[in-house]
Amino acid sequence: MKYEDIINLFKYKRLKTREVKVGDLKIGGENPIRVQSMTSTNTLNTEETFEQSLKIIKAGGELVRITAQAVIEAENLKKIKEKIRSEGFKTPLAADIHFNPKAAFAAATLVEKVRINPGNFVDKRAKFIKAEFTEEEYIDELKKIEEKLIPLLDICNEKNTALRIGVNHGSLSGRIMSRYGDTPKGMVESAMEFLRICIQENFYNVLVSLKSSNTRIMVQANRLMLSKMIEENMNFPFHLGVTEAGEGEDGRIKSAVGIGALLADGIGDTIRISLTEPPEDEIPVARKLVNYFSKRDNHKEVKLDENIPLDFFDYKKWKTNKVFNIGGDSMPVVISGMERKNDLMPEFIYLKDKFIIDSSNKNSNYILDAEAWDQHIFYGDNVFPLFNSINDFYLSENQSKNLNFLQIRCPEINEENLLKIKNQKKLVLILKTTNKNGFADQRAAFIRLINADCRLPVIIKREYKENGLENLQLKSACDIGGLFLDGLGDGIWIHNTGSIDEKEIINTSFGILQASRVRVTKTEYISCPGCGRTLFNLHETTQKIRAKTSHLKHLKIGIMGCIVNGPGEMADADYGYVGAGPGKITLYKNKEIVKKNVSEENAVEELIQLIKDSGDWTE
Repeated sequence: MKYEDIINLFKYKRLKTREVKVGDLKIGGENPIRVQSMTSTNTLNTEETFEQSLKIIKAGGELVRITAQAVIEAENLKKIKEKIRSEGFKTPLAADIHFNPKAAFAAATLVEKVRINPGNFVDKRAKFIKAEFTEEEYIDELKKIEEKLIPLLDICNEKNTALRIGVNHGSLSGRIMSRYGDTPKGMVESAMEFLRICIQENFYNVLVSLKSSNTRIMVQANRLMLSKMIEENMNFPFHLGVTEAGEGEDGRIKSAVGIGALLADGIGDTIRISLTEPPEDEIPVARKLVNYFSKRDNHKEVKLDENIPLDFFDYKKWKTNKVFNIGGDSMPVVISGMERKNDLMPEFIYLKDKFIIDSSNKNSNYILDAEAWDQHIFYGDNVFPLFNSINDFYLSENQSKNLNFLQIRCPEINEENLLKIKNQKKLVLILKTTNKNGFADQRAAFIRLINADCRLPVIIKREYKENGLENLQLKSACDIGGLFLDGLGDGIWIHNTGSIDEKEIINTSFGILQASRVRVTKTEYISCPGCGRTLFNLHETTQKIRAKTSHLKHLKIGIMGCIVNGPGEMADADYGYVGAGPGKITLYKNKEIVKKNVSEENAVEELIQLIKDSGDWTE
């Protein structure tokens, strides 16, 4: 089933899913999007886990998830819950289960929700090697799932406990990997196997999640999941999240790109922002995302009665003509309002003040006088005109022979105007929107361009009035990232009239491009938020590794608290630092273990030495 047949791509409306009850909390249906987080303390430390749970609740968390590695941890959830209830809070608790069905059975009698991972609830973890299963062997494996899952469903039915089928891209089973690989399709089938058993057993108090540290995979998997569920007459609520998003601006931007692309289409009933920070810090960020989309109702109509040429389940870059260094096979460019001497420099600088180019500068390819126009864009020593209307462009005597920019609003991308501009060889469009649902407005404009076979490069421009950096990061990542995930756009221009330093806007622009996986400009850290399975200080360790390696812009480094999702989620990382036990670290190069049981005291330096020995270190 096509995505556009399920979702209204041009009118914001929440997807109506089945209502699920988690204690007194209702998720899905007509209910608002819920926000949640997960504790990072040892579950057997009742007091610390209780205190951290209270911090999450008081920050506005509507559900608290706690890991339960074994039956003993699951049973201790009772004490934690009793302490929370004694403080007057009815916030539901969810037990996070990996590898241990018995822990799930125990937890289901004590808390309001249990999360299980189809990749390791019954199956062994994939070894990232090709394994062959005959059809008979495959069916036998599915029967084993029933043997473990049905008893859990019986307990959940008896105790009114909700269940989350939580698939992680990094921990698909060897059986799923053998047939589908580590693909969105494999993630969907991993969840569907469990959901079909739930339906078979008449158990409907279920939510689903499909998470990845790769935003493109995460978005495609959830879209595919929706399509597959509808094909099989299911409508379970979605929990959204980008795993191992990281910390600081990187974690916020990456989460907003992935989650925002789905929320923009009305998908998502509950979300978690996974940051390598104290869990209570995740809640305000999640709340901002939810609030941003809640204001999108009743936006100005976006009209489009055309064929939809995009495949929302598979990435394909819409190829445009190359003009100067924009479009074609070039990386997306960044336009900024002011040049800053920082690590990340925009290719093009916009200046509005009138000026005279020094004609004595022999490096200048284009000479203007002060009256020619009052808007122009620099590239090094070159300067190019910026036109604000098609008529201005055509009537101007000052068109550049190399590159011209034309700002155009989305509704102006119509048949009449396309006939005027589509064959221009030295023109780049700067696509603007004033619609409250600018994502849909710009998406529609791109579709009109594609259907008209207009190959002009397009810069995605969004305008804000923000004074808070986090607000700008989240909003712009939500508004722009989803377009890049779908292969649209040749550049980015974030224009803000608030009091945010232009350097931060430049960093945000490059951050969105990296989170959207279309341009890498800095070291990428795939770091998990931590949980009760983590046996070292993730935030502190991530800071240490970042401080020593942030200049290695060509590398991806995974920093994982434990082996549950670590090796999988950092599968495309160049190097990995993974907790192996109390005070012990395992170091990876790509998917291979290089050193086991390294002392935590020496592990960061050992990681650096590994990078140097492998020839990937630069000073």
